[in-house]
Amino acid sequence: MADPSDERALFLGRPMRLSDLEDVARRARPVSVAAEAREGVRRARRIVEALEHQTPRRHVYGINTGFGALSEVHISANDVRLLQRNLVRSHACGVGPDLAIDEVRAMMVLRAQVLALGYSGVREVLIDQLATMLNSGVLPRIPAQGSVGASGDLAPLAHLALVLIGEGEATYEGHLLPGG
Repeated sequence: MADPSDERALFLGRPMRLSDLEDVARRARPVSVAAEAREGVRRARRIVEALEHQTPRRHVYGINTGFGALSEVHISANDVRLLQRNLVRSHACGVGPDLAIDEVRAMMVLRAQVLALGYSGVREVLIDQLATMLNSGVLPRIPAQGSVGASGDLAPLAHLALVLIGEGEATYEGHLLPGG
């Protein structure tokens, strides 16, 4: 992660301008998570974690239930992580040429920014990992074509997520490497 005292750093969780996005995507401007954003991320995560301890156990879509037609199917606590991993794998179905480096960097910083706003319930380490990857030049290989869902963003995001779980492929210093 970027040094918090680095005046050039873009602080995730704070307002972002288009010029900030362009600086990260095209000029490798460093990123860091704003200190004030971290508390919002932690607060949302505590809500998700509290769901595990509620009695009776609440069914929360996509957290402890299936998806789509399986939204009423309860997923046991032992299988939740496997469900999430398999969801990423099943959605990583892109094809065609890879996105350009600046497109991948833009996608990564936008995803990190949205998560740093503190509404998703993700763990803080996920945002830190995205920032570290950006700052280190580790860029997931993301095919340009692929559509899952109405907006068409799930397949590219799944390819990004594969590297975060140690799968897929990423480029580093011009070399294509296994995501792990």
